[in-house]
Amino acid sequence: MALVSEFLSQLTLAYGGEKEPKFPTVVPARDFDPARDAARIDAAIKPKDLPAALKGALSGSLEALMLGLLKSPAEYDALSSWRAGTDEETLIEIVCSRSNEEMLTIKKIYREMFKRELEKDVAGDTSGNFAKLLLALVQTKRDEPTNVVDYEKIDEDARALYDAGVKIKGTDVATWITIMSQRSVPHLQRVFDRYKSYSPYDMKESIRKEVKGDLEKSFLTLVECFENRQLYFANRLNEAMKSKGAKEKVVTRILVSRCEVDLMKIRTEFKRQHKRSLYQTITEHTKGDYQKALLSLCGGDD
Repeated sequence: MALVSEFLSQLTLAYGGEKEPKFPTVVPARDFDPARDAARIDAAIKPKDLPAALKGALSGSLEALMLGLLKSPAEYDALSSWRAGTDEETLIEIVCSRSNEEMLTIKKIYREMFKRELEKDVAGDTSGNFAKLLLALVQTKRDEPTNVVDYEKIDEDARALYDAGVKIKGTDVATWITIMSQRSVPHLQRVFDRYKSYSPYDMKESIRKEVKGDLEKSFLTLVECFENRQLYFANRLNEAMKSKGAKEKVVTRILVSRCEVDLMKIRTEFKRQHKRSLYQTITEHTKGDYQKALLSLCGGDD
């Protein structure tokens, strides 16, 4: 596995220039020399190109992880969305957890990579209110945060969520979709807090009582990400690794897609919530070169 070791040694490389503050575990190398590193990799895999060499040398989860690392986070998300098809779990994770800026980039790259529109493919692979929610999120109509706190609008939205759900028989899902797909995250955080003054249940409890299936999972994912996105990913990782036969696709997808974004904060939330480090949990539930690659992305023990 000399090629794997060579590739792992380059995991400190990352894409720079992001506008928003990031908390990655994979960061720019101080002495990064792309020509030198390309020559070293070329010598290791000659005469194949890197993706072909990795496919020829690896298999399974390790191959998927290494190939994923050849792409930027947005490219990887676009590819994961395309591969998801009717895999609702993957669609929910990506569409419900990405910011407006991230989703706009994903849509652009999706169009460039596959000559298709993400909205059309999501609409073709889903149905009903679940499809309406995902499409509303993919359309990126969410308000940007402002320094102005509109307490009247907060109260109005909290009351509307209550009136459309717990207060009535059945659920006015369209109202829930509009509010949760169009309001800014700080605004929604205040709305959910205000909501408890109207409803005997908090927002997540109300969702569980009012809707089921993929729609329930989607709304819950949204609320969890609005409250603490890094904690959402930490819990996803914990569930995936503790399940019978670790869900390696989920573990791979989260570590590859977040290692250049906020994996350091995900590590912190993991330790706080589950009383042991992500590094230790990976060590306990994975093995071999796949484990080594995950630990390299993790970036250390807490």
